Amino acid sequence: MTDTTLTHASAVSSSGDTSWLTSLADWTVSLMEIIGPVGAGVAIALENLFPPLPSEVVLPMAGLTASRGSFTLFEALLWTTLGSIVGAFALYGLGRWLGAARLRAFAANMPLLHPEDVDRTVAWFERHGGKAVFFGRMVPIFRSLISIPAGVAKMPLWRFGLLTGAGSLIWNTIFVLAGYLLGENWHVIEQYADILQYVVIAAVGLGIAWFLYTRIRSLLEARRGA
Repeated sequence: MTDTTLTHASAVSSSGDTSWLTSLADWTVSLMEIIGPVGAGVAIALENLFPPLPSEVVLPMAGLTASRGSFTLFEALLWTTLGSIVGAFALYGLGRWLGAARLRAFAANMPLLHPEDVDRTVAWFERHGGKAVFFGRMVPIFRSLISIPAGVAKMPLWRFGLLTGAGSLIWNTIFVLAGYLLGENWHVIEQYADILQYVVIAAVGLGIAWFLYTRIRSLLEARRGA
């Protein structure tokens, strides 16, 4: 492990994160040191495929490495955005493969779900999918998962790629610049990103709870009526 990698790891450790996050930072920096800015793109592509990998760590590491002269800031932004697009298209392909028909069949065999739920979701996405993809790229958790319904709804490839690239560029720029400008103090912005992530998780939890409540209530009322 190089001195630069150790410095990066200590920056993560100083923010109070757990050891696996430190290992992730070490791996990310090592990858960028071996294959340059392409490594940052590979790491972000993997982050899209595996949402538990936090872009809030990977992206600042790219900015911090760029600030040390390993590659330019432009290269960091270019390759992380390309990585975001590649990862998003992989999940888009999964959505296209699943398709509305498969999801309807799945919903028909799942308790509390109905095939009509899939139809309503696809119809909503056809009306608001552009905004969902663009802004979804700047929301933790959803930034990866939003690509799947886009594939299910068969959003045109050029439109999906354009919106994904634009939204990803904004999100990536914020965190890459944080690492580039803040240096070893890059983790300051991570604290605010964590707050946003907690808000998103809470909103998702409330939404799921409300869905379960309404479906179970409807099911019980139907049984009483029968």
